Parts: sequence; C-alpha cells; structure tokens
Amino acid sequence: MEKAYERLMSCFQCYKKKVTFKPKAALVLGSGLGDYGETIQVEAVLDYSDIDGFPVSTVPGHKGRFLFGYVGRVPIVAMQGRIHYYEGYSMEEVLLPIRLMKLMGAEVLFLTNASGGVNESFAPGDFMLIKDQISDFVPSPLIGENIDELGERFPDMSHIYDEDLQQIIRDSAQRLGIPLQEGTYLQFSGPNYESPAEIRMSRILGADAVGMSTACEAIGANHMGLRVCGISCISNMAAGISAHPLNHHEVQETAERVAPLFKKLVTETILQIGKIY
Repeated sequence: MEKAYERLMSCFQCYKKKVTFKPKAALVLGSGLGDYGETIQVEAVLDYSDIDGFPVSTVPGHKGRFLFGYVGRVPIVAMQGRIHYYEGYSMEEVLLPIRLMKLMGAEVLFLTNASGGVNESFAPGDFMLIKDQISDFVPSPLIGENIDELGERFPDMSHIYDEDLQQIIRDSAQRLGIPLQEGTYLQFSGPNYESPAEIRMSRILGADAVGMSTACEAIGANHMGLRVCGISCISNMAAGISAHPLNHHEVQETAERVAPLFKKLVTETILQIGKIY
C-alpha cells in the first residue's frame, strides 16, 4: 500500500502542475452519460493519459478525461469515463481517480451509472436513486495494508449513500417532475452480463439493479470521508427478465435517449448541493 499511496500522490502532484482549478464536488459520468460534459462551463480539461501513472479507460463511450468547471456557481470535477475492474485493472487502480478527486478538494461524490433492472416494476429509461448497495461479488478496494493518511482500517458502511444528499435528489426530481425509482444496487465484476440464475439470486438478496461499477468507488469514497450520492439509469432489464439478449449498444442507446432528463436532474441536484457545501 505504500506504493499505492506514492502513486496517488504522484498523480496529485501531476494534477497540481497542470490544473489550478479546485472543485467542491466530484461527478462520475457512467456509460452513455458522458455528454453531460457539454452542460458544464469548462475551465480546464485533463486527459487521463496526461497524468503520470494514471490508468486509462478502455470502454467505448468513455472519453477518459477530467473536466473542471462550473455547474451554476458550483465548482466541480467530472470524470468522463470511469476505470473498471473488468478492464484488468486492480481495485487500487479503480479507486485511484476517486481518491485523487478527494485530494483535489472535492467534499461530495456524485456517482452515476447505467445498470440492468432487477426489480420488475422498473423499465428501461428509469432513474433509480441508489439507497444502498451490495458489493460482495467484487473484492473490497480496501484489501491490503491500510493507508492511514486516507482513512481508518475498519470504516463504517452503515450509511454509504448520504441520507441528506438522497433527499436533495428526491426533492430535485420532484421539483422537475422527473419520476424517480429508489433501490439497492449490486455490483458484479463483469464484463459478461449476468445469467438468469444470477439475476434470480440478486433479487433474493435484495438488489433492484445490477451493474459493473460504482459500489467499490462508494466504499473507497466513504473510507476517505467523502459524502456520496448516486443515480443509476436503468438501461435494460436484466437477463431472464428481458426477453432478448443483452448488449452494450442497448445500454448506450437507452442512456442517450434519457440524457436530457438526466442532465436536468444532475444539474438541479448539484445546484442544490452547492447551497449547502
């Protein structure tokens, strides 16, 4: 873990040499949702490839860069493309961007993703407020020697998703007239989609949506003291619920279809968060 901390600090020093902008909120844009960057008043751009030792996103639709700028008057940093465990990166590498954004100055982490619906009352294109999560199917990003500079050895996960931030998202959705589902998100490793039996298991465990990211990021963010909230775009119904084979194109297509509503909801939420933090 000493090497992990050294790598993190090296990335942080590289950021400080290239960008002077200090964000208050961090936003992770999931599959098909990267166009939200057009909504931001961009002040600076930093490609992942321009940060020494930083992992590079390899997923189609993920641009692989940090955007620094304003939503209203709120200074934010947005990830256009996250790092996934299934890309072959270690959990330490997956968590590196989240830790780096905290060092940049972020106090709040807003996670978004595209997911498969497990709750049969959901439909493709729905937004789900993430109230809780199940991360047992991927390694904890905190395995190994603890980095005491970042957080304690055994961090509490009773309230992974901040309840005050959840209420801000609810209020924002209601104000805009945007329907909002609520539920528990379960992270599988990917990159394969789940089998029908795995989806039945997920339902038994209490999951409402499944995906290949987010939960590990939320754990790492909590470890560092970031306040976390999240919205999942239900891009398709999961295997065994959906009558046809799953594919990444469908994920992107659905996310792009609901992008206008997503942009409105994220913007309103950030503006309201900015009034508090």
